[in-house]
Amino acid sequence: MPLVSTGQLVREARRAGHGLAAFNVITLEHAEAIAAGAERAGAPAVLQISENAVRFHGGRLSAVAAATAAVARSCEVPLALHLDHVVTVGLLRQAHAEGFSSVMFDASKLPYGENVKATAEAVRWGHERGVWVEAELGKVGGKEGEPPLDAHAPGVRTDPAEAAAYVADTGVDALAVAVGSSHAMTERTASLDHALITRLRTAVPVPLVLHGSSGVPDEEIRAAITAGMVKINVGTALNTAFTTAVRAFLTDHPSTVDPRKYLAPAREAMAGTVADFLAVVRG
Repeated sequence: MPLVSTGQLVREARRAGHGLAAFNVITLEHAEAIAAGAERAGAPAVLQISENAVRFHGGRLSAVAAATAAVARSCEVPLALHLDHVVTVGLLRQAHAEGFSSVMFDASKLPYGENVKATAEAVRWGHERGVWVEAELGKVGGKEGEPPLDAHAPGVRTDPAEAAAYVADTGVDALAVAVGSSHAMTERTASLDHALITRLRTAVPVPLVLHGSSGVPDEEIRAAITAGMVKINVGTALNTAFTTAVRAFLTDHPSTVDPRKYLAPAREAMAGTVADFLAVVRG
């Protein structure tokens, strides 16, 4: 099936009143697992490649993007390709040529005024090329290399009035907001501020995005979608499933040297996790 655009999938999910899950790709096995899980669930999904993942691949986007796109095109359900947490303009400007329909430009570490200026420029560049642009306001935290962040600390969560001004001033197509989740959580214990999500949905005309969803329990995700979240990002949960399966296999078969032996159950574990999240976001 041809690749579809992230914007199209988000609009369809928003109209239907359910969520759209977006899963992070690191290896080919991640991409294959996401496609398999989406087919199993009979649901569309987004395959995301982050700037951190590009760095893991030697700073070269082309190969991992081409492989991920090829897997997506062979899938029997609609899949989109998204470039996630881009902080460098050079990588941003590769997105369109490499087949990405959308990008998350992350200027959230900059002071507010600089964030607005940089994001507005990214949006202008993207819209000239038909690229849908997501941005972040607030401090989700938890990314590799960042100091620990208390998701409940004062000043961390996204302010609705500021979010409305930010969207108006930048022209972004979607907004990732800080409402109690954190990146890289390995336990699903996050408690979200659903009243804040409702206020943000009222204040902001564009779809809301939940980052750090791996650490959010199923019932919290469902409630967040009811309150106004649309795009639900999942990364660490796949890595947890992958590593757990590899560790279990090698514990039971310590003499194994053929990586296919342990990558197969790891891929299958990730596919199951994908299918489970897709069932949750679709209610």
